[in-house]
Amino acid sequence: MQPIKNKIYFFERAFTLVEVLAALTVGTMVLIVVMALYNRGQSGSAAVMDRMESNRLPREIFQRIAEDLDRVAGAGQGTQIDILNKLQDGFSAAKIEIVRNITDAKDQSQIFEKIIWQSSVDPDGGLLTLYRSHSGIALEDTLLDTQKEAWQREVFVPICTGLTLFRIEVPQGETSIDRWTGEVLPPAVKVTLSFAQPYKTVTGTFDVPEQDKLVRTIAIDRTRKLAFTIPAIDVNQPADANEGSDANQPTDANQPTNVEESASPMPFLRK
Repeated sequence: MQPIKNKIYFFERAFTLVEVLAALTVGTMVLIVVMALYNRGQSGSAAVMDRMESNRLPREIFQRIAEDLDRVAGAGQGTQIDILNKLQDGFSAAKIEIVRNITDAKDQSQIFEKIIWQSSVDPDGGLLTLYRSHSGIALEDTLLDTQKEAWQREVFVPICTGLTLFRIEVPQGETSIDRWTGEVLPPAVKVTLSFAQPYKTVTGTFDVPEQDKLVRTIAIDRTRKLAFTIPAIDVNQPADANEGSDANQPTDANQPTNVEESASPMPFLRK
């Protein structure tokens, strides 16, 4: 018989249940921290994107109104701007009409281009909706407008909805005028709009906080010549006694302040 050799079995040491639970606990805590940081980053990114998107639409509206004023009112001759502000269901609504007229071969006045921006309360949403229309001989889209009749081109197209304030004024010094009409063009146009939550005033109208109002002043003719007035200075008029003295200006220690002492070249020898 062959002798049976002794077999020695070697068993590798495994993880205990306590070690497995500890590893799972640490991994879960790390995963929770990572997810919290990720959610915080996502929230910050979403807030920044919402902030950028909230200002994008007002900027586009301001830019479009400025382009219409530059293109139509920039011609000067034959251009008329009418501005009207009103209250509609307690909201500040406005309308601006930019018209450029030309004279044809028969010496008759024709509307070359007319653009209207106006806001109106939406009966479904209860807030303001901004509209724009374009009409006249000049075609805004040569591909589509050529196939339309004149009455088909003068259609109000909704630009945006959800406005809580839309006002167009003409700045005059420190005040503003809410109405303008006539062939004389205003020097500038101030457009104010807001999408913020309105509040009801004591007079029953709706308004928004000042920090939520977006304002842009648009010059009508940016190439106009500005007349500067330089006030005349009378050289014979005596200067103010307090004009040369400045409390914040340090005095020179080497400069004499007493006229009597400065007249003597050696004041310490004076009797």
